[in-house]
Amino acid sequence: MSGDNSDTRADLAKDIRRHVGTEATKRLLRTLPAFRLEKELPKRFEDLLDRLDGVAADEVGGRRQ
Repeated sequence: MSGDNSDTRADLAKDIRRHVGTEATKRLLRTLPAFRLEKELPKRFEDLLDRLDGVAADEVGGRRQ
């Protein structure tokens, strides 16, 4: 009986992968706000990346001395 369950799970996984990759699904996901691409990085992320760059530069500079 567990073999049947394993086969069913494998078939379900295969079906899900097939449906996720369809153009219709991709079109639908593009319409949902959570899946929209932003054309530029929000300011708060830019600031965080700048801070990370500064910390990384300080660490590299500190190790060299």
